Amino acid sequence: MCGIIGYNGKKNAIPIVINGLKNLEYRGYDSSGIAYFFKEKIKIIKEKGRISELEKNLDNDMPTLAIGHTRWATHGKPSKVNSHPHMVGEVCLVHNGIIENYLSLKEELIKKGYEFKSETDTEVACALIDSLYKKNRNKIEVLEQIQTLLKGSYALLIMFLDDKETIYALRFGSPLIVATSEIGNFIASDIPAILEYTRKYYLLEEGEIAVISKDKVNFQLQGKEVNKKLLTFEHDISSAKKDGYSHFMLKEIYEQPKVIQNFLDYYLNNIDLIPDISNYEKFILLLVVVLIMLR
Repeated sequence: MCGIIGYNGKKNAIPIVINGLKNLEYRGYDSSGIAYFFKEKIKIIKEKGRISELEKNLDNDMPTLAIGHTRWATHGKPSKVNSHPHMVGEVCLVHNGIIENYLSLKEELIKKGYEFKSETDTEVACALIDSLYKKNRNKIEVLEQIQTLLKGSYALLIMFLDDKETIYALRFGSPLIVATSEIGNFIASDIPAILEYTRKYYLLEEGEIAVISKDKVNFQLQGKEVNKKLLTFEHDISSAKKDGYSHFMLKEIYEQPKVIQNFLDYYLNNIDLIPDISNYEKFILLLVVVLIMLR
């Protein structure tokens, strides 16, 4: 599963986005990339392989808005050209998920004169947004419309060439969180990407559009502003990181006794919450598994 992060704030966005991508490495990836505004244009740097390869090619720019991506190949082989971000016309984006109807959409866009460099479904989604935006300069309306045309799952972070102050985002199936802090605002595919900067976040729901500026975040649904509850990550930060283990799978294996013990302690301290298990035929087998894991 791909990792995505965007930042819009007061600090240099490049190290913040790169650090966020590193905290999403557990998802697995074969390439990475970053996009940001530079001299009235959108600059894209991407590389096949580890994030360290991307870092070698970064320039000493200091943008305050950027989006980044780690890709796990689905459509098209791992390569620099297939990696994200993608840009078509006035639209640049990163994508997590799979657009199931991208081939039919691609055929229609080719008829309209679009040419494609990559093998990805993501570039098709980018071109589709660009084609709609050429007809309707209202970004929110275009992003509402795109949700009726894309089939499959997606989390999209979008930059428009004529709006260097804002990141737009939407999702269906694939998760996104929007986080706020004193140094700016974030949007990411998972909590670990932003925990070094803030514990305050919103969950973006399906169909909603997030508008992330430097000083605030705004949520739209069917043309109306949505008031959302600001959540707080209450757990130990180490629970969302590798915490010294070489990878997350190894950490999860060694944490199993602790997780089961915490589960049992919770219900032993809250007897009234224990469900009626009299109809569970496999309860004895489950108990044996728990005892073995706690040895």
